[in-house]
Amino acid sequence: MGAGEAQTDPAIQIGRGTRLSSVQRLHAQGAVENTGRPLDLAIEGEGLFQVQLPNGTIGYTRDGGFTISDQGMLVSQSGYTVVPGIRIPSESTAISISRTGIVSVGGVDGADEEEVGRIELARFANSAGLLALGENIYAETPASGEPVLGFPQEDGLGRLLQGSLEGSNVEIVQEMVDMITSLRAYEINSKAIKNVEQMSEIANSMVR
Repeated sequence: MGAGEAQTDPAIQIGRGTRLSSVQRLHAQGAVENTGRPLDLAIEGEGLFQVQLPNGTIGYTRDGGFTISDQGMLVSQSGYTVVPGIRIPSESTAISISRTGIVSVGGVDGADEEEVGRIELARFANSAGLLALGENIYAETPASGEPVLGFPQEDGLGRLLQGSLEGSNVEIVQEMVDMITSLRAYEINSKAIKNVEQMSEIANSMVR
């Protein structure tokens, strides 16, 4: 056989174990839990609240557990002002937030409900590309794309549910099933490696 027709078998590839390649976040809708607090808001559908961070940039979150600051501004649990800024008069005795984001207060100088602002939501073409900053807050990245702003129940954005919070979207049963599946796959691979070692020992003893 000529040199041009010579064939060689490829070298046997030996694995070097496993390593973490990436971490994926699921932005699926979580279970909505009723709290009864007028400043608790859950988003039913797509969208993220906007908050202003200390460095002046905008953060995005699904955590709607809001409070009122000492200056009367609607803020997150971490004290970040909700964007756009909504001021709640100190004389207010009732706060109403509609499913479309309109914030109204009652009891100001004995008047009926008065609109004081409207909450905007943001959405991204690739939510998985957002950068997690901690405290349930995300930041825009080139991978996520620029935010598309709008009011709740408009342009495909979800609606707001007052007096409710969104719970975790983790399915405990499914996670346990996946963990058991991974464990069984690990056991199978371990047995396969053990069998290969035993066969190698037998082959070595035959050569001797």
